This record gives sequence, C-alpha cells and structure tokens, in this order.
Amino acid sequence: MRQLKRKCRRNRLLLNAKIKSRSAKQCRAEIRPRKAGFTQSIVSVLGAAALIGMGTLAWADPTPERTPEQTTEESTLLPEVVVPGKQEKEESYKSEASSLPKYTEPLRDTPQSITVVPQDLMEEEGVTTLREALRNVAGISLAAGEGGSQGDNLTLRGFTARNDIFLDGMRDFGSYYRDPFNLQAVEVLKGPSSITFGRGSTGGVINQVSKMPGLTPHVEGTLGFGTDRTRRATADIQEPLQELGPGASLRLNLMVNDSHVADRDIAENRRFGFAPSLAFGLGTPTRLTFSYFYQSENDIPDYGIPWLFNQPAPVPRNNYYGFEKDNFLETAVDIGTARLEHDFNNAVTLRNQIRYGHYSRDARITEARIAGTPTPATPLSAINVTRNQIVAESVETFFQNQLDMIARFNTGFIDHALVAGIEVGRETSDPIRSTFAGVPVTSLLDPDENQPFAGTPTVTSRVDTTADSVGVYLIDTLKLGKQWELTGGLRWDRFDASYKQSVSPAAAFDRTDQMLSWRGALAYKPAPNGSVYFGYGTSFNPSAETLSLSAANANLEPEKNETYEVGSKWDLFSDSLALRAALFRTEKTNAREPDSNNPLLNVLAGKQRVDGIEVEAAGRLTDRWQIFTGYAYMKSELVRSVFFPSAVGSQLANVPKQTFNLWTTYALPWGVEIGGGGRYVGSRTASTTVPLDPITGLVKEAPGYWAFDAMAEYYLMELIEIQLNLYNLTDKYYYEQLHPAHIVPGPGRSALLTMRFEF
Repeated sequence: MRQLKRKCRRNRLLLNAKIKSRSAKQCRAEIRPRKAGFTQSIVSVLGAAALIGMGTLAWADPTPERTPEQTTEESTLLPEVVVPGKQEKEESYKSEASSLPKYTEPLRDTPQSITVVPQDLMEEEGVTTLREALRNVAGISLAAGEGGSQGDNLTLRGFTARNDIFLDGMRDFGSYYRDPFNLQAVEVLKGPSSITFGRGSTGGVINQVSKMPGLTPHVEGTLGFGTDRTRRATADIQEPLQELGPGASLRLNLMVNDSHVADRDIAENRRFGFAPSLAFGLGTPTRLTFSYFYQSENDIPDYGIPWLFNQPAPVPRNNYYGFEKDNFLETAVDIGTARLEHDFNNAVTLRNQIRYGHYSRDARITEARIAGTPTPATPLSAINVTRNQIVAESVETFFQNQLDMIARFNTGFIDHALVAGIEVGRETSDPIRSTFAGVPVTSLLDPDENQPFAGTPTVTSRVDTTADSVGVYLIDTLKLGKQWELTGGLRWDRFDASYKQSVSPAAAFDRTDQMLSWRGALAYKPAPNGSVYFGYGTSFNPSAETLSLSAANANLEPEKNETYEVGSKWDLFSDSLALRAALFRTEKTNAREPDSNNPLLNVLAGKQRVDGIEVEAAGRLTDRWQIFTGYAYMKSELVRSVFFPSAVGSQLANVPKQTFNLWTTYALPWGVEIGGGGRYVGSRTASTTVPLDPITGLVKEAPGYWAFDAMAEYYLMELIEIQLNLYNLTDKYYYEQLHPAHIVPGPGRSALLTMRFEF
C-alpha cells in the first residue's frame, strides 16, 4: 500500500497542471477505494485479521509489449500509472543487490549470506534505532554498553561485532547509538569478510546504507507520539537543481527525537540529526556526490539492573539505579564524505570515496553492583547495591580514502566481474577515564534515583592512540557458462598502531601487523532463479583492533578466523519472494587468553567455534501479502583453552542457540494495512569463562524470551497516512542486552502513533 502511494506521488509530480489534476484523482481512487467510515473500517480490519493466513500464492500481472510509437506517445502524454493491486518489486521487502561496489552480482548469485533490512520494513515497524532494525536478522543478539565504550554493541554469528559497523562501506567507529533517519537500508553480511572490509568481521559486518539524492522531487515527513513519552519528527526533502547542471540534486534529511523507555521510567533518549547531500551528474557517466551527516544525543543512560548470583536480580522492571539529574551520555558525530564515480564505458567504472569522521563523547553512567556478599538466604530487602560510575570523555577521528575499479570483460568463454582497489586511512582515539570514590549506595528493591550525587573523582587513564592502515585487494567473479560461477579474492592489510598512556603508571606500545586474507567460492545455478554454493573465507583481529593496547597483548600476532559455508538461494513467485538457507562453521583458531604461567600476559592458545544453520524468506507471497522472516540455530563452544580447561565445551558469551524473527503485512481494502510479528531469542550467558558468580560458581545466564508486536496503517487521504504500532503485546519482562557486570531489560508494552505525510 505504501508503494502504491509513492508511485502515485511520482506520477503527480511529473504531470502538467491539467494532467496533474486527473492523475491525482486517479491516485486517490487507487489508494483509498472506500465508502465506509473510519469506525466501520476498523471493524473490518479486525475481522480480516483472522483471515490473513488465507492469502493465495498466485501472483501474475503480465504487461503487454508496446510498439515504439505507443511508447513515444505515452511518454509524451502521461507517465506510467499504477494498476490497483500491483506493487513495485524494487520497493518490497526483497532486495535485489548489495549497495557495495565490491559485490558485483545479484544477492541470489552472491555466494555469501547477506540479509538486507529495507526502509519500508523499518518504517512499518516504527524503528527509531539501529538496534531495533537488527532485531529483524536471525543470528544477531544485542549486548549492553561497556565501561570503555557505549553505543551499539551486538553479537553476530557468535562473535562480537562492536567494531564491525560500517556506513556506506567505510568503518563507523564511534561509540554512539545510531538513528536510522538517514538510512535507505541496513545490510548484514555474514561470515569473516576481511577481503572486503579489512580487520575484524569475525562473525560478519553491519553496513548502513545512506539515503542519497535522486532526480524525483519530494517532501516527506513524520510526526510520532508514544505512550512511553516518545516525541519524534523526521523530514526527507529532495529537489533536483537543474540550474547547477544536468543530474544535479539536493537531498536533506532531518530528525529530532525525545523518548523514554516503557517501564524504564527514568531513562531518556534525546537525539537530533541532519544529513544534507548534493549530487552532480546523476544519470551521466561522471557522478560526484558530497554528503554530510550530523547526529547528537543527550541521554539519561540506562545500564539496567545488577546480576544477583548467576541470574538477573528479581526486581521490578522500572528500578533505576542511577542518578536522574547527574548521569548523562552526550555524543556528537560529524561525518563528511565525497564520492566520485566515472564510467569509462559499459564495462569499466572507477570510484573514489573519501571521508573524515569526528566522534566526541562525554559520559557518566551508573552500573549497579551487589554490595557485600549476600547468600541465597539473604532477604532482597536487606541487599544494597553500589553505584559504580563509568566516566569517559573521548574524541575519535576517522580518515580514509577508498579507490575501487570495477571491470567486466571476458577471456575466451569466461566472463569476469573484477573489483580491484586500495584503502588508506588513519584513526585516532583519545579517551580520558575516571573513577569515583564515596558514591552513595542504594537499595536493591527500592533504589532512589533522586538521591544527590556525591563522590571524589580520580583520573585513571589518559590515552592517545593512532592507527594507520593500508589495504590492497582484488576480487574476481568468473562465469563459466550459464550455470557455474567461481569467486576468488585476496587482500593484504597493514595495520600500524601507536598507543600512549600518560597517567601513572605511564606506558607506551607500538604494534604493526601485516596480514593476507582470502575468500573463495563456487556457485552452481541449476535454474536461472536459484543457486547452490560453497564458500570459504578468512579474517583477522589485531590486538589494537579497538584502538587500544596493553602489556598483555602488545606483542601478540592477530587472532585468525575462518568460515565454511554451504548454502542455496532461490527467487520464487515470479521473483517476488527470496528464500535463503545456509549451513556454516566459523572458528577463531587462536583466541587470546591469559598465560597460565603469567596471567598478566595473553597468549594465542584458545579456540572458539560456532556451527549453525540459517533460513530466511523476504518478499511477497501475493500482491498484498508480504513477509520478512528468519531462523538461526547456532551451537557455540569453547573448543580449547589452556588457562580455563574446565570451561571447554561452554557456550560462548551472548550467543543464543536459537533466534527467530517474523514480520508480515497484509494490504486490506478501505486504505488499511495491517501487520505484526514476533521474535525469539534463546537463553544466553554473559561470559564464556570468567567472571563466575562467587557464590554459585556458575556463569551468569539470562533466560530466553518471546516478544510480539503489531501494526495498522490507515490512509486518511492521498497525502497523509496514520500508523499505529503496538510493542511487546504481552508486556513480557525480558532481558535484551547482556554484559558480565549488568543486564538491561527490554521495554515494556507501549504504543506509537505516527502521522506520515508526502508532497
């Protein structure tokens, strides 16, 4: 339904005044063919909801071929008009290709698991953070903020991906909570991928795809109000600027957000952002785009509740252990990017992208910890918590130039799609961290968030880290006839880090690593709409991956990772539904762990493994019924450990055995669309080895959970729609974000009402 409305808007903008009037009437008829009133429509929605599973699997709408004369005449008089009930494939949940130039083939023919969360899905779910968008991806589990870094933290295919978040193919290093107001899609590329992204990517990579200028003018916006005191507004403005030359266009995205968290009454998220971009030469062989992204936040942060023994403390969900007036998280992100692309011909394209990013952070956050040594017999009312203050002030910078050449050619009967490139960059991090003594304690059952803050600060570290990196890569996809494809890639990286700590005891370390990474895959296409593949790839994690070094790891070689994956991808129902299944094994073959002879030093003696299976579906079952779903089963374990031999066989930290997600929508008559879904995350441990609970001697573990959401949209008029989202329908008390020292509950039941308008 949303796609129909957008198509009608495009038609309207392209017509002259007389034709515009007729087209607008036609669009209204297509979108809202109704006579019943609002109340009657809602009653009809409730009745039809019970029949949502009865949609047919047939979908066909052949379009007859047109003669050149017909095409010319129609393009002169009237642009294409949407047929009622027909939606555009490119605007469905099904994505056709990755946005990254290093991936030259359609997703169906790419021998790697890639999940794309599109903008339409995020809008229908009322997503306001990147974390919420990633709930749609099986194999991902959320982690809580840490002492050294805040912002988005997650585990992907069994391994932390805190440093594997990218923006348009370049690393997005900052410690901040990302808002999707400027995102066209979120791509999750699974499995070690150092040939395309450099260091990291043990379990995969998250790539955010920014909105970029186009040649169709539009003005879109939203206003949202929630029962959790959410107040949110966004705007998306695009205007071609032909006076600046052919293919020139300006786009501006804006966002302001002030929200609390349902049943976490004190926590508050205040964000502001704007993202202008200016493009020249769209639709021509030479294209130049300048973009700028700014986002700031001024939050009352929430590190949740403490662990009690080896499980979350059994306290009310709305308990807040911080200081409402004295805890804060303030961040500011400035990212400027310039991209130049030139097509020499239909076969060769040169692309250069250069970026500078500046990330600042100032935080004082309370982490509640159980005071003393209570026993299971101690009454909860007699237990107090200490308020550990996590204090950090930092500035990080990122500079990188990325040059790619994409060439398509053949050698005899073999067709090639080759990508070659070089990346050169510098990253810096200058955090200052402090601790507080004398902070007042509070009750476990009845904490006092209004208690005046007190404490004596001490600066414990003042760090200056600089890392220079160079990466050179070559990736080639060879088509051996119509059914076989062979992909091979090789990359060389140099990562040179310098670390200085000026607070006593002062320290300085330097570390240079040079690594080769590679990937190979073979795909067979038994039919044009499907493929079966096998792939192998490697990645590495240098000691200074997070721009930090210590005496424990400064002399260590990088950790090495490898993955094996067998999978199959199919496009069904006239290419409107994508199905994907994969069986994989990912291993960290030399994990860091303490030296058994000197615990102050690390050695590369551990081994970690994740075996898993994933199944996903995205797209249309009928012209009115869409689905986006995924399931992952992962068996994770510590395979080898010299320092923790008793932990061998243990489940890896924050890795549930099973994850499941479902979102589905159905377009009813009367201008109404309904949708809903759920997600399941299995039980997780907060760590693999230590810290163990000192009383029970067990690893801390959070139970699994189900959560369900629902949505209804009503097209009030041609330019305005009303959307109602209901979250956590059963008001489930669950634990979403884990850390060995604290755990953050998921939000309680809430509702969000959004008005969306377009011109």
